[in-house]
Amino acid sequence: MKSFIIAEIASNWEGNFLKARKLIKESKIAGANAVKFQIWRANDLYTDKHPNWDFIKKSEITFKKAQKLKAIADEFNIEFFCSAFYPEAITFLEKLKVERYKIASRTCLLKDPFSKETLEKKALTKKPVIISMGMGGDRTKIKKIFNKNKTTFCYCISEYPAKLEKINWNTAIQYDGFSDHTLGITAPLIFAMLKKQQKTKNIIIEKHVKLIDSKGPDASSSITIQELSELITGIRQIEKI
Repeated sequence: MKSFIIAEIASNWEGNFLKARKLIKESKIAGANAVKFQIWRANDLYTDKHPNWDFIKKSEITFKKAQKLKAIADEFNIEFFCSAFYPEAITFLEKLKVERYKIASRTCLLKDPFSKETLEKKALTKKPVIISMGMGGDRTKIKKIFNKNKTTFCYCISEYPAKLEKINWNTAIQYDGFSDHTLGITAPLIFAMLKKQQKTKNIIIEKHVKLIDSKGPDASSSITIQELSELITGIRQIEKI
């Protein structure tokens, strides 16, 4: 079994490139295969009445910021890609030559502005897509949109943090990807072991990562870089069993 492990940085870089650089560098040292960010426009998804509005605006990634984050990832030889929430973001990410795309759970609901157009634009790239289904959505419809892309659907519980006991392992092992929001590293290790027992060739595991002093809305369901290192060590050992 071979595992592709994604360090989901999301908003934990807090709009600060020094923090982003540290997270990217440490994710590489920990052994992650890729770092992932999210490109959205705050006004598309939230209102200025949101309790974290100031933080959300600060963490918003413009095309220029994405270019800089990609350059940092290139410097440390780790793959950079994104969840993108509006069509123009894909146009720019294609210029950055990203290798794949992530589809967030909320996008699969097709309720956000430009969700359908964004999915169709990603489909046109014919690049691999990783799809979280934590909020539901019509899986058949999503598969039809991406009928020419390599797709990996991820088991996901869209709670932040999610409780370990809420995971339905009988359902989880029907997926080849796991986007995990539980605390700690137990859940992805269990997933890796179960998929190893199934003799699955390739799996994807995504986990939110943070610096110890992270304070953003994603921090409560994120693990530290040290925990990421321990998780990856454990998964690599499972692969060898």
